[in-house]
Amino acid sequence: MNQTTTYQQIDMGVASATERNRVLRNTYWLLALSMVPTVLGAWIGVTTGIARAMSPGIGLVVFLAGAFGFMFAIERTKNSAAGVPILLAFTFFMGVMLSRLVGTVLGLANGAGLIMTAFAGTGAIFLGMATLSSVIKRDLSSMGKFLFIGAIMLLVAGLANFFIQSSALMITLSVLAIGIFSAFILHDLKRVQDGHETNYITATLGVYLSLYNVFQSLLALLGLAGGRDE
Repeated sequence: MNQTTTYQQIDMGVASATERNRVLRNTYWLLALSMVPTVLGAWIGVTTGIARAMSPGIGLVVFLAGAFGFMFAIERTKNSAAGVPILLAFTFFMGVMLSRLVGTVLGLANGAGLIMTAFAGTGAIFLGMATLSSVIKRDLSSMGKFLFIGAIMLLVAGLANFFIQSSALMITLSVLAIGIFSAFILHDLKRVQDGHETNYITATLGVYLSLYNVFQSLLALLGLAGGRDE
């Protein structure tokens, strides 16, 4: 009887580990796939100038309404067949919204190089956090509430700077955003590996948003600090 119970526990442990690996693998695949509509959206946005055509105020309203609307829809459909297409539509939308910054940086003499540097830097941060998440044995769930508070403070400060238009504050917020969202990548991947997050669509959304913010912040910093006019 005891042997049977032990075998069942071992089987459940193997199944649990298999499930965690499956969620992590699907998260990585969907994350990689989400880059395609993001790049496509940014390219279309730069080519058509649709994001730049909107005033900063309207652009902010469209971004906030669209982002939160998509995230609500993703949360509602994360367990259905519609979850992945809606997530990919969201990443396309985010690419279009990113095109204003990308277009501005491309207008600099070394703009293409700055974009590639920001992309490489984001990739390096992701690889570093993914490696750390597989090495660290400690449960990092408690980080979540502090990171969430930090993200909310960044959002509020960013909205305030929309009206203040302070370059010094923008640089400060960009540096803080890189640190906070890099930690979010580690936190979210560790949650999957520890079995706390079992839905790969939700996991992908969290990591994608962090990568998006890291790239955007890096690009803004590079554009401010290293840009050269034509």
